[in-house]
Amino acid sequence: MRQSRRGQVDPFIVMDVMEAARKAEAEGRRIIHMEVGQPSTPAPQGACRALAAALDRPLGYTVALGLPELRRGIAGLYKRWYGLDLDPRRVVVTPGSSGAFILAFSALFDAGERVALGEPGYPSYRQILRAMSLTPVGIPTRAVDRYQPRPGDLPADAQGLILASPGNPSGTVLRREELAVLCARAAELGMAVISDEIYHGLDYGAGFHSALEVTDKVFVINSFSKYFSMTGWRVGWMVVPDSMIRTVERIAQNMFICPPHASQVAALAALDCVDEAEANLAVYAENRRLMLERLPQMGFDRIAPPEGAFYIYADVSDLTTDSLGLAAEILEKAGVAVTPGLDFDPRRGARTLRFSYAASTAEIAEGLDRLAAFMAAR
Repeated sequence: MRQSRRGQVDPFIVMDVMEAARKAEAEGRRIIHMEVGQPSTPAPQGACRALAAALDRPLGYTVALGLPELRRGIAGLYKRWYGLDLDPRRVVVTPGSSGAFILAFSALFDAGERVALGEPGYPSYRQILRAMSLTPVGIPTRAVDRYQPRPGDLPADAQGLILASPGNPSGTVLRREELAVLCARAAELGMAVISDEIYHGLDYGAGFHSALEVTDKVFVINSFSKYFSMTGWRVGWMVVPDSMIRTVERIAQNMFICPPHASQVAALAALDCVDEAEANLAVYAENRRLMLERLPQMGFDRIAPPEGAFYIYADVSDLTTDSLGLAAEILEKAGVAVTPGLDFDPRRGARTLRFSYAASTAEIAEGLDRLAAFMAAR
């Protein structure tokens, strides 16, 4: 059967690692999961109760931009987190952050245009762009810059720029002044800016700032997946400039009809479950402490400063030039699933690994014991 060229995107390697781990588990092995950025904690109890209470009434289509009360609730979150008075009309509820990226790219760019993004970075940026006949333009970033792009690195021939803070896989954070300079330079070059803020709330002291604090001419994307532990519920959101609301609404109507009604009901209640979310953050903080203490002891000592999210990104070029092979060896011999850096950096990722600490503290401790034994025997 005929296939489109734009459909021939690269695999999401972490999903392949997950499948290899699943097969090992099906054979009876116990695998410690450090590969996937998925909270081990459940959705907030308040979210589950709200959905249960709603199941005795029809859960049909909502309006395309999402339940008005959820959009107001999300606007309230921007007041709570950033002190911003955000018009709820600008909030677009989406089928996860992935749905938000599809809407943003559709609204902002025409086929063949170029969109810049830092490397290492979230791999699906590149693949969604390619599937939409857009050209991703990688910006090689440096450890000294916390794997975030410099204003002088922005390509003058690109029509768009994706920023990510905290970044995936690095966990590093852009300061407010850095966001301001990057957004200003992008504006000088005529580039539309998309700010991925999906890991906001997962902070270990560096703080976090929204691009909306420095400009309204930006698409900001977030989700209930990480801080609110609702990955499988597939509900995210986007904040768009006032002038773009109707454009995004028309695209959303035709592409998705609406976000899942059930997930929106749960998400609205999750906004009030602050104590549970902060308790989860305390677990990640302890996991991070353990990793920062023990990984260097076993030879993984060149890491980005993990200021947010729940990842450690390590330069392993002194150990291998084949991160895919090393990850497979660790899975086979240690029973620990980790992600090769090729997912995040097609040019230099063969020399890096990402470790996720989103699992329980007991699992992280066991995984570190296994890694230490593996490295000692290697």
